[in-house]
This record gives sequence, structure tokens and C-alpha cells, in this order.
Amino acid sequence: MAIETEIKFRVDDLPGFSQKLESAGFRLVTPRTFESNVLYDTPDRRMRARVEILRIRNYGGRCILTHKRICDNGGDERHKHRIETETEISDGKALAEVFRSIGLVAAFRYEKWRSEWSDDEGHCVVDETPIGGYAELEGTAEWIDRAAARLGVNPSAYITLSYGRLFDQWREEHRSPAQDLTFEAIRATSR
Repeated sequence: MAIETEIKFRVDDLPGFSQKLESAGFRLVTPRTFESNVLYDTPDRRMRARVEILRIRNYGGRCILTHKRICDNGGDERHKHRIETETEISDGKALAEVFRSIGLVAAFRYEKWRSEWSDDEGHCVVDETPIGGYAELEGTAEWIDRAAARLGVNPSAYITLSYGRLFDQWREEHRSPAQDLTFEAIRATSR
């Protein structure tokens, strides 16, 4: 069980941001790769109410089961801190069937194109989502602040919301009926 510490921020110029990462000493670890995620919950969304997720992620041919929950000590205000347990699984479809058989439902789907970068101390991912570009810095809180400064990101731009919460905000702002953060769902409701 590990504690994940991260922040997100908006990226409007993804190619320019990749150049910024290189200039700041980051190296590309994983080139742009499609990722799909399904969050499972009880039908009445008890896990979401507890700010907890259970996710099956398919990324670059790998299937990963993740459980995240809020840290017992809460952490600091500027960074998102979660207890994260992950394991690679061989068959996401079989596990999804197990979840359904014990009463869990596929509560939310989201997709993105992700590239991963590292400076050997921390990790930066660049995500192209159906609602725009974002980057995440993950490492110690101190490293996040130093890396953000190297990249010209002001702490006032830090986002600690999940993609689900960002999608909720986007739906409200755009009055969108989309239920999932997938490229097809956004295209279908934008016509």
C-alpha cells in the first residue's frame, strides 16, 4: 500500500508542453498510448460518497486493478494524497464479471491518450482527454512544487480533483448529457 501524492494542471498546448518537459530535464518513458478506465461502485455509489475508487485500467496492453482512498491523516491542502493499492491482472473482463456478480456496477468510464515522463525523481504524465489536455505531477510534495516551478506552473493552477469530478464540472458548464468521459460520448453529445 503506497501513498500517492499528485497534482493536475491544464495544458492547452500539448506539443509545446512536451518541449518544456524535455527542456526541464524530463525524458519520455512511455510514448502516447491509449488508456481506458472503468470505475466500479455499488448501485447507490457508496464508494464515491466515501471518496474511494475501484478501477480496472487497460493501458498499452496491460490491465491494472487499482483501489484508492483518502489518507487517514488528510495530507496538505495543495496536493492530492491518496492511499493507492495496484496490481496487474491478466483478465480484466473476468474480474469485471466477478465485480458484477457481487453487486458492483460499472459506474463511470473514462478515456485518454497518455504519455509518461520522468526526471528520475518524480513522474509527469500528459493526458489528452475528451475535455482537454492535462498533466499530472506525481512524487513527493516537495518535488511536485520544484518540478512545477521548473515547468512554469504556478501553485494557483494546481488541480486536486479527479477526472470524474473535472468531468462533472465540464458537464455542468457545457450542459452536456454525456454520462461517461469517453471520446465517443463527448462527440455524440456535441452534435
